[in-house]
Amino acid sequence: MKTQCCIVGGGPAGMMLGFLLARAGVEVIVLEKHGDFLRDFRGDTVHPSTMTVMHELGFLDDFLKLPHHKIDKFAGYFGTKRVQMVDLSHLPVPAPFIAMMPQWDFLDFIAARGKALPRFKLLMHAEAKALISESGKVVGVRATVDGKEEEIRADLVVGCDGRHSIVREQTGLKLDVLGAPMDVMWFRITHKDGDANEVMGRFNAGGLIVMLDRGDYWQCAYVIPKGAADRVRAQGIDKVRQTLAGMMPGFEQRLSELTTMDDLKLLTVAVERLETWWKPGVLCIGDAAHTMSPIGGVGVNIAIQDAVAASNILAAPLREKRLKDSDLDAVQKRRMFPARATQAMQVAIQNNIIAPALAGTGEVKVPFAVTLMQWFPVLRRIPARLTGTGVRPEHVQTQAVT
Repeated sequence: MKTQCCIVGGGPAGMMLGFLLARAGVEVIVLEKHGDFLRDFRGDTVHPSTMTVMHELGFLDDFLKLPHHKIDKFAGYFGTKRVQMVDLSHLPVPAPFIAMMPQWDFLDFIAARGKALPRFKLLMHAEAKALISESGKVVGVRATVDGKEEEIRADLVVGCDGRHSIVREQTGLKLDVLGAPMDVMWFRITHKDGDANEVMGRFNAGGLIVMLDRGDYWQCAYVIPKGAADRVRAQGIDKVRQTLAGMMPGFEQRLSELTTMDDLKLLTVAVERLETWWKPGVLCIGDAAHTMSPIGGVGVNIAIQDAVAASNILAAPLREKRLKDSDLDAVQKRRMFPARATQAMQVAIQNNIIAPALAGTGEVKVPFAVTLMQWFPVLRRIPARLTGTGVRPEHVQTQAVT
């Protein structure tokens, strides 16, 4: 096979980049190793920045017809004290809220619009195995497609294959590990009439729970110390339910819905970043370039912003067959600052709020910055902007090419 751009990974970054490049007249092949997009406990938060991109593409109305649940406020519980922390409703954007939507619906939506374009090709059951290099430049990918070995030659290979990226591994690019003091065990319990319609973070001495309102259920993140998953599993489900009951007042009865430890799914948290995102013929974006903490649920949306920036910069050089290394470097220069800034904020929250909560045995106190937000509610717009639109939000600059 031959194409102008081969994208490895059919997640949010890969699908959005593939669609945008094909829309701009670039021949694209997207490789997705699974047969569908149905994976549980993936990033299901669609932030205002992503919906602004949908609006610019003319898709927002149709997109919001998909089943979703709107959230525009984040509350925190420090011990028994409730505080309001984020209010997205004031953001000057087309959709000033977070849409809680299964990621497979989002990906199916983009895939359907991509398939309507003549230059877009999505291959399922297509797993990249190795990069093809000639004279010091990446010129394609070796992959298995429906179990058959294939070579896909391309002017550019883009790694959008996540934190365990085969593209990143094959390039040998240096990865900086910033670290995280916690891992997360995801579970769900029923949402009932009368429950709050918000995101809740519950900070307790020695523990932390984040609860995402999904409409008919709560998606819950049980935050545990880094590497403690085996110890938690060894305690057994009865002990875990008992621990959770102490951290989730008012929800004790619903914890009986957790019947075995298999009901808790582990996410190993990592905060990492490549020093250099590219080599001749190959580029990494999204989690392949910078793995985010789940704090703020921004990982998917940062990856989509990468895709928009990459399309803006690379579409014309790819279409006109004049791609240079400087174009790949321009993508990194455009997106490195937002990645650094977002990770710096996440690390600060990890070190100053989460780590003390996990290690603490005494009373959990409300951080002073959060107290200021209660005195001056307008300050809640600052974390709202950082969460909802991010640092240096991207906008679609390419034009549709027929």
